Amino acid sequence: MYGKMTVVFMVKVKEAKAPATSSNAMRNLRLGKVVLNIGLRESGEAVEKAYNFLKSLSQAKPVKTLAGKKARTFRVRRGLPIGVKVTLRRDEALVLLKKVLPAVDSRIHETAFDNEGNFSFGIKEHLDIPGQKYDPKIGVLGLNVNASLERNGSRIKLRKIRKSIVGKSHRISKQEAIAFTKDVLGIKVV
Repeated sequence: MYGKMTVVFMVKVKEAKAPATSSNAMRNLRLGKVVLNIGLRESGEAVEKAYNFLKSLSQAKPVKTLAGKKARTFRVRRGLPIGVKVTLRRDEALVLLKKVLPAVDSRIHETAFDNEGNFSFGIKEHLDIPGQKYDPKIGVLGLNVNASLERNGSRIKLRKIRKSIVGKSHRISKQEAIAFTKDVLGIKVV
């Protein structure tokens, strides 16, 4: 055991970095989630109308958002429901996003993208969405659409145990997000 000693030298071979469009599964982008949000100035019947509309549009159960501050001029007190939102992930999110994009002619401004892989746009009237008809019970509603892109391994910043940061090379840049939306969703960036 202590007699002869053999020494093994490890030679480190420098590998060339693959471009961002390589077949590396960790570099592939995907749509993480889409959040539809309707913010209202009042409570009561208007919130119920928005709730029913989002439920029929997304085929998912929306959540009512509550006021965080009181505003006497708008007759809003803390804890009063003043909005509705719904979150969809993965395939359902992609289907919904392709459904609402024609409302803005599949055009999004470059300023709608941030440096973390997110983009947002607003729809002034829900009647612009194909297949939506005017219903006097609902009226006319506007909504915000927020989408988030992610890569494999991005869960480390969200998990409960051994949470960590995502390195700079693994974050999604604005240019990568724009290229993904052009290729996959067919969006024209203005």
